Amino acid sequence: MLTEDGKHYYVSPDEYNNLVEKLAIKVHLSHWQFDTILCLARGGLRAGDILSRIFDKPLAIMSTSSYRAEGGTVQSTLDIAKYITTPQGVIGGRVLLVDDLADSGVTLGRVIELLRSSYADITELKSAVLWTKAKSSFIPDFSVETLATNPWIHQPFETYDRMTPEQLLAKWKV
Repeated sequence: MLTEDGKHYYVSPDEYNNLVEKLAIKVHLSHWQFDTILCLARGGLRAGDILSRIFDKPLAIMSTSSYRAEGGTVQSTLDIAKYITTPQGVIGGRVLLVDDLADSGVTLGRVIELLRSSYADITELKSAVLWTKAKSSFIPDFSVETLATNPWIHQPFETYDRMTPEQLLAKWKV
């Protein structure tokens, strides 16, 4: 649900899953065949996992981090993991890169640049996200929604960003 001022977009768990399914349909209808899904952790983990199950393709993971300050709401320096975790040992072939969104576009742009320059075994690379913000400098190959007002997206699992084990104990009265 987008707020009236267009500054916040609240996503329910059902809506999130529906968006991932719509992304799967877009990729499927493109008739592009890929060998591996590479998701960017943390944001792309959930969507990447679901797409991996739908398409029955191996899931590779690359960790990136730039939203660390203020409970994950302020972007800082982009860190990209040195290694990719993949069941094949080395990532290659046709790769679908999955993240949750193209916000500024910096992360996706830099990751694609790195993959093209440092992973010669990747023969083809396309990107897929749930949301693309209008301000993004990177336009993914597949996207479900374009957000003209560049709102802050409140994803259903973000409640865990501020939750502690002690709060869980109190919640479940353990």
